[in-house]
Amino acid sequence: MTQYMLAVHTSDAGPRESMTDEEMRRGFAQVAALEREMNGALVFSGRLTEPGLATVVRSKGGRVRMTDGPFAESKEVIGGFYIVEAESHDAAVDWAAKTSEAIGMPIEVRPLWEPPGGH
Repeated sequence: MTQYMLAVHTSDAGPRESMTDEEMRRGFAQVAALEREMNGALVFSGRLTEPGLATVVRSKGGRVRMTDGPFAESKEVIGGFYIVEAESHDAAVDWAAKTSEAIGMPIEVRPLWEPPGGH
């Protein structure tokens, strides 16, 4: 089976509207239900902190250079991700559709690179 990254895209265009406690509970419940449904397919998931906390590291010829903030200046950033195993691209897209429905964000589906000859 192929592993796919389902990248959660979100906006970095400023502060988000605050959610009520009920909206938060409902959102967490939807994500928990989705992850239970992904049993067997879900390899790993993670939520990222805001892009302003990122550090970009570049190393060339033994010189290391670091800059604060995200690599690319963009209003849309990756806010989190899921790594899933799926039998086909269509199956990964199905998981992405369910994920997008649960969290209300667009999802990018991308297969993880596999070296020739497998792992």
